[in-house]
Parts: sequence; structure tokens; C-alpha cells
Amino acid sequence: MYKLTHAQYFTALKENRLEGLKCCECEAITVPPKATCQECGSPSLEVTTLSGEGAIRTFTVIRVAPEGLEAPYIVVLAELKEGPWLMGNLEGIEPSAATMDLIGRPVKLGHRVVTGMRYTAGEGVVPLFSLAD
Repeated sequence: MYKLTHAQYFTALKENRLEGLKCCECEAITVPPKATCQECGSPSLEVTTLSGEGAIRTFTVIRVAPEGLEAPYIVVLAELKEGPWLMGNLEGIEPSAATMDLIGRPVKLGHRVVTGMRYTAGEGVVPLFSLAD
């Protein structure tokens, strides 16, 4: 039995809430949801709400997008205050202006609804970061 399904995770994300799973054994936070703890493998998990705040650890500029998306855009991997790392798009910076100065910058999480993707059933939602300076 999943404590937090992907449908529940995406519904919360659409409401600008970031839901994750806290391990009852090692207290590690797992996001997006999985059936077991990503650190120790325990299935003993409880739903927790995360702040959505963190810092950029790495990024890339996507210049050839999958069908349904328009390039270029920036994808970041952010380390959240609660510990886990989460991938998402970055808004507010032109892809041509993305430099290594982005590394370490604080971010806040929101979301973007994506429509028109050929290989999904209806609309999708993606994590969307913005600089928190």
C-alpha cells in the first residue's frame, strides 16, 4: 500500500504544496514518492509536507525538447532544506544567461501545468523553481 501516490503528489503540487515521505526508521525524506525509503529501503513511511525551499546544486539547459515542450529551458537539481534533491524547471532566467553562478543560489518551489504532451494521459504537472533571492 502506497502512503503517497503519484496522483496525490501531483495534486498537492498543483496546489503549491510539496508532499514527501519521511522514513519511520531512519527519518530520511523521500521525494517524489516511492514505495520504500530511498536511504534504508524501509517500507515504514509517513506523509510529510516539505518547505519547497532549497538551493541549486547543478543545472542544464535543454535545447532539444521532448514533443509537446518548447526549448530552450533550464532544468535544475535542487537540494531541499529537508535533505532530498529534486529536479525541476527554473523560471525567471533566460537560458542564454544561465552561468555557473546559478550553483548555490536559493530557490523556492512552485509548479507548471503542462498540456499537449503526446505520451501522457491529459495534463501533466512539473516542479518549477524560481530564485528566492
